Amino acid sequence: MIPTGAGRILIVDDEAIAVKNLSYALTKQGYGITPCHSGEAAIAQLDRQVFDLVLTDLRMAELDGMAVLSHARRTDPDLPVIVITAHASIHSAVDAMRAGAYSYLAKPYRIDEVRELVARALELVRLRRENQSLRQALQDDPGRGEIISRDPAMARLLATARQAASTQAHILIGGASGTGKELLARYIHQHSPRRSQPFVAINCAALPDELLASELFGHEKGAFTGAQSRRIGLIEATHGGSLFLDEIGEMSLAMQVKLLRVIQESEVQRLGANQTQTVDVRWIAATHRDLQAEIQAGRFRQDLYFRLHVVALEMPPLAARRDDIPLLASHFLQRLARKMQRPVKGIDPAAMALLQAYAYPGNVRELENIIERSLVLCRGEFIQREDLPDLSNQHLSGPHLTGRPSPSGQPLEVAGDELLTLAQHEERHIRRVLKHCAGNRSQAAKILGIDRATLWRKLKGYAISSAANENSGSETGLD
Repeated sequence: MIPTGAGRILIVDDEAIAVKNLSYALTKQGYGITPCHSGEAAIAQLDRQVFDLVLTDLRMAELDGMAVLSHARRTDPDLPVIVITAHASIHSAVDAMRAGAYSYLAKPYRIDEVRELVARALELVRLRRENQSLRQALQDDPGRGEIISRDPAMARLLATARQAASTQAHILIGGASGTGKELLARYIHQHSPRRSQPFVAINCAALPDELLASELFGHEKGAFTGAQSRRIGLIEATHGGSLFLDEIGEMSLAMQVKLLRVIQESEVQRLGANQTQTVDVRWIAATHRDLQAEIQAGRFRQDLYFRLHVVALEMPPLAARRDDIPLLASHFLQRLARKMQRPVKGIDPAAMALLQAYAYPGNVRELENIIERSLVLCRGEFIQREDLPDLSNQHLSGPHLTGRPSPSGQPLEVAGDELLTLAQHEERHIRRVLKHCAGNRSQAAKILGIDRATLWRKLKGYAISSAANENSGSETGLD
C-alpha cells in the first residue's frame, strides 16, 4: 500500500467536527491533510497545490461536493475523489460516479472502512504514476530498441555490447531460450557503424541442412531439383551489415565446415556456382547450449567456436533480473493493449506481486505470453490476480516466498519445498498471515494487499476462522 506520509489529502466538509475527526484519523496513518470547510475554499486549494486524493461532503452550502468534484476533474483528470454524504441514495451515488468520482461513501461510516478506501485510492494513484514512470523510462533512451532493463548486471552487459559493437569483432551470445538473445543482437547492430546496413536473422534449428544451405549461400538456376532461378543467399544480402545466426549449436557439422570457410575467407559461393563472391559481414551467433561441452562431445567444431567467440555475452534469465519484471510487463501491456485495442491501463499491485514471485522458466518470452493472455481475460482497467494464468507453485520464487519481512516489519513463515497448487499456497499463506496478525483481519488484508471484503470471501471459501483476537471491527465510524 501507499507508504506512510506519501498521500496528500484534501478533506472538504462544512461541518467542522466531521473535518476534524477525519483529519485526526487519517493524520494518524501518516497522510498529509489539508482541511477545508467550504467548496469555495477547496477549489482555491486545488488551484494552489497538488493533491493525491480528495474527500468531499456532497451536501454543502454554496458550492457543493459535485462542484468540488467537477473542478478536481478539470484540474487533474486522474485525481481520485471520494464523495461522502449523510443523504445516501441510489440517485446521488449514480450521479457522483457518472461525474467521475472514484468512490462513494455514505454516513455513518466506519473508520477502518474509510482508511481502506483511502489506501486503495492512493494505491491507484501510485500505480498510475508508476505506469507513467515506466512509459517515460521506455522513451528516455530510444536507442535501446527493445532492450528494457534497470538491472545493474544488464546495464554492464549492454555497456560491453556497445563497446563491442563499435568494433568489427564477431560476437557469441549465450543464454537460455526466451531471454532475448536476438534483441541483444539487434541492439549490437543498432550501436555499430553498420546500423544503416541490413540486419538479417536466421534460426539454424528451424531448417534442415539443404534448405539452410540454400538460404545462407543462395543458389544458381538448376543447382538442384526445384531451383527454377538464381537466388541470392542471406550472406550476400547482408553485405555491409550484420548476420545473426540463432541457435548455432543446432547446426550440423557439415554445415559448420561450410560456414567456417565463409567466415575465414570472407567469400561465399552459391550452390551450383563456379565463382565466389566477396562479402563483408559482421557475424553474431547465439545458442542456449554449452558449446564447450558440445565440442567435448564432438558435436561442435572448436575452430568455428573460436572464430565466433571473439566477444562472449551471456543473457541472464529473467529470474535473475526480477526488478525488471514490472518494467517489462508494463512495456508488453502497452504494446499489446494497443495492438489488441484493449482499454487496459496497468497491472494491479497484487497481480504484479505474483508476477514478480514467479520463476519464469520461459524467461521474457513467457512473461510476454502471460501478459497477452491476461489482456484477453481482463475485464477492467487493470489486470487482476484472477486474470493471470495458474502460475504453478513449483515455479514460484523471489522475496514473496523467501521469508522477507512483512509490511509490519516481522518475518512471515513460508512454505517448504512442497509442490502445492496456487490455491493451496494461498490458503496456507492467509492462515500464516492471520496467525501473525493475531486474527486482525484489517491488518491481515493490508499485508496481503487486498481489501477486507476480498479477504472475507477467501476466508469463507477456505473455511478459515479468525474469530480469535478479531478486534478490527471495534473502530466505529463517525457521523
